[in-house]
Amino acid sequence: MAQIRLDKYLADSGQGTRTEVKQKLKQGRVRVNDVVVKKPEMKIDPSEDSVSIDGRSLVLEEFQYYMLNKPAGVVSATKDDRDKTVIELIAGDKRRDLFPVGRLDKDTEGLLLITNDGVLSNNLLAPGKHVEKCYLAKVQGRVTETEVERFKEGLDIGDEKPTAPATLIIEESGDESWVRIIITEGRYHQIKRMFEAVDMKVLYLKRLSMGALELDESLELGEYRRLTDEELRSLKGE
Repeated sequence: MAQIRLDKYLADSGQGTRTEVKQKLKQGRVRVNDVVVKKPEMKIDPSEDSVSIDGRSLVLEEFQYYMLNKPAGVVSATKDDRDKTVIELIAGDKRRDLFPVGRLDKDTEGLLLITNDGVLSNNLLAPGKHVEKCYLAKVQGRVTETEVERFKEGLDIGDEKPTAPATLIIEESGDESWVRIIITEGRYHQIKRMFEAVDMKVLYLKRLSMGALELDESLELGEYRRLTDEELRSLKGE
């Protein structure tokens, strides 16, 4: 592994911003190979040198993968001036370059993958990959086979071209209906706009799966965990 600056290593390991880690270095809290180091510009080899802060050893992971059960009211962004972000829900030694893979609307709940793996993100989001995403929705109005067929044909939601064919599964039909929707795109407010196109309104929306990754229903809203090796291999198609 190539050598990198000590302050970058500490920041990438989740120990704070560059300014914050420089302060920790000045305070003599960082050791490299059991020797106190205060110079942020010192070059280290992460594969050879041992780094600790406050007596706790650090290991720089190239990639991190988290499954988050996103709650409503939190935005799918890395930074936001007004609202709490999904990245802020991840605690501990997290890499500073984490980002959400795709976006869920502020009022939408459910599965969100948080990582710093750009290749995996591109593979999951690229239109040509046709990665399926499944949602559970509560809809105002009675959903019937007519809507099922219209979703299957593709809908005009005001974009340049209609949506790709989508699967609509009726769970419960009534004045308010529960349905599952499987789409392969990720257009802005897509599911809400699809139901608006059939004169219905989405009252509640939750993402259940993305590709091979399914939401761990044991996670409470706002909770997260690392992906298992098996989940990661499945997601990568290995």
